[in-house]
Amino acid sequence: MSTAKSDTVELSVERVGVRGDGIAVHAGKPVYLAFTAPGDRVRARLGAPRDEGRVGTVVEILAPGARQAPPCAHFGACGGCALQHLRGEAYGTLKEEIVRATLERRGLDAGIVEPLRRLPPGTRRRARLALHRPRRGAVRAGFHARESREIVDMRVCPILHPALLAVVSPLRELAAPLLRPGESGSAVLTRVDGGLDVLLELPRPPDITALEMLAAFTESNDLARLSWRLGEEPATPVAERRRPRVVFAGVDVDVPTDGFLQASAEADAVLTELVLGGVGSAKHVLDLYAGVGTFTFALAERAPVHAVDGARSAIAALTSAAARAMLSGRVTAEVRDLETRPLVRQELRRFDAVVFDPPRAGAKAQARALAESEVPRVVAVSCNPATFGRDARALVDGGYRLARVVPVDQFLWSAQVELVAWLER
Repeated sequence: MSTAKSDTVELSVERVGVRGDGIAVHAGKPVYLAFTAPGDRVRARLGAPRDEGRVGTVVEILAPGARQAPPCAHFGACGGCALQHLRGEAYGTLKEEIVRATLERRGLDAGIVEPLRRLPPGTRRRARLALHRPRRGAVRAGFHARESREIVDMRVCPILHPALLAVVSPLRELAAPLLRPGESGSAVLTRVDGGLDVLLELPRPPDITALEMLAAFTESNDLARLSWRLGEEPATPVAERRRPRVVFAGVDVDVPTDGFLQASAEADAVLTELVLGGVGSAKHVLDLYAGVGTFTFALAERAPVHAVDGARSAIAALTSAAARAMLSGRVTAEVRDLETRPLVRQELRRFDAVVFDPPRAGAKAQARALAESEVPRVVAVSCNPATFGRDARALVDGGYRLARVVPVDQFLWSAQVELVAWLER
């Protein structure tokens, strides 16, 4: 890439794109500028091609636009938060525009997108931290740098719950004897009722000495549970001092080591409120991709619920919780891969509301099956507007009306956005 003076230009940032980069225009083509804000006037060096334009590197900010001082000392290096520099209004507008743009690309009504529901910092209860022991120097623990495999050695983090942040330094010390020089691993941290649940992903099984060290670490850091695993193998518990549980609508649910939770309890509350509003007065509800019951038990306060998920451990936890709460007659559950075996029209006839909250890949097969059904109400929860747009298009083509779309700021200061949508026949 040339660094000649002629490659340096003055640009005005017009907007921020879906990847979180500011976008300016030069010679009729876009220039993508990381960590810039709408209204910024910058001097930038033009770089490599990207999409239909070029990447730019900011040399100097000549006049600031809708920007603020980032609250994190790692901003600009850590890849976890690319939008901390945006002022409140610009930040909210960006997240709303990400959802609108997705709907427009699918020919759906973008005008119904509501203002972003904000969530506070310091509340994220689940995170995967990378661990790496270099050939020389101390272990690094933190998130990856932007578009890099390098690890930013985390010392502060305004998005994490303080309980997660407090264990980062002890984890760094723990990883030193577990990893050989040049090796990497990770730690999945989940804050549950009763403390922290820690899952270590290691390059090899721990020997007896390492297991004793892990047990002592669990005790000294007052963890609820500590487990380890290799690759995609099932996790092996080392020590469990308290049952890792969460509470949904007053029901205690044991969280399996591979169980999925929303990023924060605050997100649970907002998403559940929107889901309940979407199902209304339904008398029989189907909860698809139900996990351990994030919405199931709140829905069961209104109507009988059938919960379906492909993870056997999640459905086992949900079923056990329902039995303990004496809800077995009101909550039923089923293990089922909804991509290869979606519920079809005949099976859907007994439900008058369906909730689905799929992983990032979306619910392609199940959305097509729902489009052929007669279910009056569908509530979609999605962490990926792109796959939601595809699935919503299928539902609308099948006769549904997109009635409401609410973006939720579950992934604070990132370009990722959660949403809840209501669809009606």
